Amino acid sequence: MKVAVVSEFYPRRGDPVLGIWAHRQALAARDAGAEVQVLVLHRLVPPRSSLSHGPLHSARALASLVSEPRKQTHDGLDVTYVRYLSPPRSRTYHAWGAWSAPMLALALRRLHRSFPYELIHAHNAVPAGDAVRQARIAVPLVVSVHGGDVLYTAPRSERGRAAVRRSLGAAALTLANSRAVAQLAGAAGARKTRVVHLGTDLPVAGGGVGARRDQTPSLVTVGHLVARKRHADVIRAVAVLGGRHPALRYVIVGEGPERVALETLAKRLGVDRRVEFRGQLPPAQALEQARRCTLFAMPSTEEAFGVAYIEAMAGGLPAIGCRGEPGPEEIAALGDGLVLVPPGDIERLVQRIDELLSDRDRLREVSLHARETVAANFTWQRCGEETVAAYEDALR
Repeated sequence: MKVAVVSEFYPRRGDPVLGIWAHRQALAARDAGAEVQVLVLHRLVPPRSSLSHGPLHSARALASLVSEPRKQTHDGLDVTYVRYLSPPRSRTYHAWGAWSAPMLALALRRLHRSFPYELIHAHNAVPAGDAVRQARIAVPLVVSVHGGDVLYTAPRSERGRAAVRRSLGAAALTLANSRAVAQLAGAAGARKTRVVHLGTDLPVAGGGVGARRDQTPSLVTVGHLVARKRHADVIRAVAVLGGRHPALRYVIVGEGPERVALETLAKRLGVDRRVEFRGQLPPAQALEQARRCTLFAMPSTEEAFGVAYIEAMAGGLPAIGCRGEPGPEEIAALGDGLVLVPPGDIERLVQRIDELLSDRDRLREVSLHARETVAANFTWQRCGEETVAAYEDALR
C-alpha cells in the first residue's frame, strides 16, 4: 500500500518540533507496513508575531522559510515542501486550501509518476484536506481531524464551517484523535469516522519508574506558550503551595506569545526564582527535561487530545489535565495516571498537586499506573497498526 501524506504542520530545519505528531504517525504507518511519502504545505509568509520584533527579525524569518530545502529525508521518509503564498491567517485561513491547491496539485501529479500512491492522508480538513479536494486527484482521501477544524476553524465563521464541511464530505474516512472529536467531526460533515489515538515511545524501564528524577519536587509543562494552555494557573498554584512545599520548582518547556506575561506574573507573585523558562527544545531534549520532574501539569482548554500528557505518563509522570476536554477525558477514562481538575479552578489544582507531593506511596502508585495506561493504549506501534487498518478500510 502506497500512501501520500499531506500536512500543513511538519518538522522543518528551523522548527524541528512543528507537527512532530504528523511525522511520527507517518513513521508508525510505515513501520506497520505502508509505503509513505510526505508533502508539506510550506507557506512562504513569516508568522505575524515576527512583525512585532522589527523588520530585521521579519527578514530573518522569511529567509528561514525560503531557504528550507524543498526535498528532504526525515528518518528514512522522503518529504517534499510545497511552497505557496496566502493572505493573513486571521481573516482568510478558511481559504488557504484554495491558495495552496495549484502547487499541491502539481506536486501530487509529479509524485504519482515515481510513487503511484493509492490513497492520500491529509492532516486537518483545512487547509490540507481542502487543498487535496481542490487538486482533484482521483484516489481516496483520508482526513485526520486533530481538533483545530472543529474547535477553531468551523466555529469562527460560516466560511470556515463550509470549508471544513466540504473537505470532510470529500473524505472516504475521517480519523479523529478522540471520541468527542469524532462526534464533532460527524456534526461538521464527516461521512464516516474512526478514532485513532496518537502515540508515544515507552522509555526503557530497567532503572525503574522515576529512576532519573530530580531530588527536589518539580512541576513541568511542555507546550506552546499560549493562553489556552493555562501556564498561568500553574504559576499561581506554585505561589499558593510555597508554604507547604518551599522547594517546589516549575519548569516550562516551550515558546510562544505569552512568555513575557508569564514571566511578569511569576515576578509579581514572588516565585520568579522557582519558575524556569527553558524555551523550545528539540523533542528528545524536551522529553528528557520533563521526565526528570515530579508531576506534569497542563490544565489547558480546547485540548482535543494532548500528546504531551501521554509522553509524560510514559516516563512515569502523573499528569494533571482539565476536566471536560476531549483528550484528557478520554485518556483518563482508559486508565490511571491522569488527574482532572475543573477549568480555571486554582484551588482544586493546588489540592491535587499537594495530595501527590505529600504522599510518596500514592505518587509512586500513580506513576506506575501512568506508564501502564500508556503501554496498553497509546504506543506508536498501536497507532501505526490502527492507521494502516484505517487506510485499508478507506480503500475498500
